[in-house]
Formats: sequence, structure tokens, C-alpha cells
Amino acid sequence: MHDREHVPRSRAAFGFGALSLVARSLDDLSPRAALVEIARDFHARGWMAGTAGNLSARADAEHFWITASGLPKGRLEETDFLLVRVADGAIAERGRAAQVPSAETSIHAALYALFPEARACLHGHSVAACLATARLPAAAKSVRLPALEMLKGFGVPGERPRVELPLFPNHADVGRIAREIRARFAKGPPAVTALLVRDHGPTVWGRSLQEAYNRFEVLDFLLQYLARR
Repeated sequence: MHDREHVPRSRAAFGFGALSLVARSLDDLSPRAALVEIARDFHARGWMAGTAGNLSARADAEHFWITASGLPKGRLEETDFLLVRVADGAIAERGRAAQVPSAETSIHAALYALFPEARACLHGHSVAACLATARLPAAAKSVRLPALEMLKGFGVPGERPRVELPLFPNHADVGRIAREIRARFAKGPPAVTALLVRDHGPTVWGRSLQEAYNRFEVLDFLLQYLARR
């Protein structure tokens, strides 16, 4: 088994409004159990409407679990994930027969290859993310994040820091987006563990599931601030 030992749980106990008595952190859960909880939470908050978005967690140094394509994210089960090889995106295991991985699997694979310390990668869609880039020039390569204290959630120190969020075009060919991410980040890591695909949505990664979740929340706050200015 690639998951850590499964933690017994009551499904009703895991709302993010009140942490379970069993799991005080997402990192107390097995990777797929944690991703199920994140998906339900993101769906409830409008970040994974319908079947949009995708979530993954590293299973080991060479593999990661990722959501299967075309499923409503508010109703995922632990069998709705595929085990994918980081090196080439090959499927190593399916939770159910005939499943195919999310369309953005190549982006997740690129980020795990670039950042071996990353343990989770979360991608959602939001109106704020789209509005935050609406007034930017077509050739813009980044979004200047507001110099708010919330940036501390990304480990950014200092008073009124200047932080750029990497921005990528929303190509129909997702593999092309993944290649552009690899080429750009191979030259140096971004200031924050996040990126934004224009007219699409943010992707955030972290050294743990809980860190990735927290940072996704932080980024949404910052993008909402930009969208409302």
C-alpha cells in the first residue's frame, strides 16, 4: 500500500468548520482520505464547481495520487484516485477500472519533479482568480500580489514585500503549460509555492497536505483582494 495507515473516521466528523477529534490536521489522514476532505471543502467554497479542479498528494518519492477525471469533486471517494509516476506520468494503479487521470496531471508531475520536497499539489477554479488578471496585459508573466500580512502564510518575511505570482497562458494543450512551467521554474523557484493560469485558476503546492491547504486559502484571500480593487 502506498497510503499511510488508514485512520478510522466518521465522514460527518470531518468538516473544516470543526476539526475532527481523531484528525487534528490533514496530515493525520492517509493521502487519499485527506484529498477527499479537501475536495469536499473546496467544492463547498466554490473552488471546485462541478467536476472542475484537481488535487494530488505524493505517495512516495516516485509516485503521486491524483483525482480521476470527470468526477464531481463534492462527492469523491478514496477509490476516485489514480497512482501516477512522477518521471513520465504513467499510471501505476487505478482506484477503479476505466478511470483516467485529470487533464492537468502533467502539471502536477512537473511540480513534483521540480520540487522533491512538495508533498501535495492543489488546483482549483475561482471567479476571483479570473478577475485578478482581467486587467493585465496579454503578455504579463506575473501578478503582483498585494503587500498584505497574509503573505506570511507563504513564509514571506518583511514589511510590505514585493512578491510576484507566476502567471501562465491558458493553452488548450495542457502539456504545453506543463512544459512552460518546467522551463521557467528550472531557472529558479518562484517567491511563493503557487502559480496562476490566466482565466483558469491557481495551483498551490506545499511540504505537507496541511501546508498546501493553508496556502491555497491564503492565495484566495490575496486574489479576492485584487479582484475587488
